[in-house]
Amino acid sequence: MHSLAQEIQGFSKHRLKKQCTRVTTVTGRKLLERRCDGGEGELEQVEELEEDSGCGFVQDESLDLQVGLVRPFLLLASQDAAHDIDTLQRYKVSHVLNVAYGVTNLFPDQMVYKTLQILDLPDTQITSYLEECSAFIDQARKQEGVVLVHCNAGVSRSASIVIGYLMLGEGLSFDDAYSQVKLARPSIRPNPGFYQQLQNYKA
Repeated sequence: MHSLAQEIQGFSKHRLKKQCTRVTTVTGRKLLERRCDGGEGELEQVEELEEDSGCGFVQDESLDLQVGLVRPFLLLASQDAAHDIDTLQRYKVSHVLNVAYGVTNLFPDQMVYKTLQILDLPDTQITSYLEECSAFIDQARKQEGVVLVHCNAGVSRSASIVIGYLMLGEGLSFDDAYSQVKLARPSIRPNPGFYQQLQNYKA
């Protein structure tokens, strides 16, 4: 019987199968990664890939225009809704609180914007933004406006800001604030760091 060490010594990288992986990036670029003879992979762009190859993933092209009505003056949504003028007008949005990173504000002539570029990382101090965001929401409310709070997906950052607003502005407990926001927009899921920070937050 061969020992494991002998097997490893006798192994040749030339016996490795040539690999070819199709990759679709989030921006929709299609790439082909070739890994030959156990060496470094090469990445090349491929414009036409067979649709039925069964490799990679199919991007979800449908827009998320679902708007969570948290309060008559406070809405929660994704960037898709924030970029859709019909949706904004339907909900009579006057103010937009953009807490995404790198998402542009499309209607500066029609809306009052506040932008905070927040990263969706567990160690980002989300609670440090709550007072500034709450002041903007309250300002809109005093002007009888409607605020749409959004990030990229409307799931973690913006949801956390809205939960924090209910805790800070209305004195709700974390559990009450979370369940009310979840009811308005069922897809919310603050990342574990944000969740814990809000749980421990004392307004």
